[in-house]
Amino acid sequence: MSKVFHPLLKLVFSIFFLLGVLQSSPTFAQNKSTTTQQAQQALNQLLKSNADARVLNSKAVAVLVFPNITKAGLMIGGQYGDGVLLSKGKPIAYYNTTGVSYGMQIGAQEYGYAMFFMKQSAITALDSTDGFEVGVGPSVVVVDEGFAKSNTSINLQEDIYAFIFNQKGLMAGLGIQGNKITKLKK
Repeated sequence: MSKVFHPLLKLVFSIFFLLGVLQSSPTFAQNKSTTTQQAQQALNQLLKSNADARVLNSKAVAVLVFPNITKAGLMIGGQYGDGVLLSKGKPIAYYNTTGVSYGMQIGAQEYGYAMFFMKQSAITALDSTDGFEVGVGPSVVVVDEGFAKSNTSINLQEDIYAFIFNQKGLMAGLGIQGNKITKLKK
């Protein structure tokens, strides 16, 4: 590792640590209603524009919606956003997502995502650990254009289906990324 890269890496990880500490502070309680409102609006927009999301929503136990994730990077990147777990349209818990990436990347973007929990066991896995690392634990399927061609009520067997929506900005490159979802204390 070069002498310049090592201090830069420490700085980036320190910034993300501080963001996590600040976001989990009591000030988030003041923003719960805003987050809930934004999440419900984002979910309604997704359901209005995507038939696959409507099918999944009708069968899901709950939906975790992150209405606005901010992601930026230049070799080292990060992302952050707040979300709410909705069951039958009602908020039942609040979460944040953080991620760090490293690799050939440059840019910034904002986007939202919704995770449709099809089984109670997937929600249990989300809440049973100190954070939920995407890609570890319950299986997550990111829904793309090909999903509609193979989607039937018989083959909806995965734990979680995820949609990415409302992308703005440009982020390009290849990298290794870790993403963690953490339940916020009440």
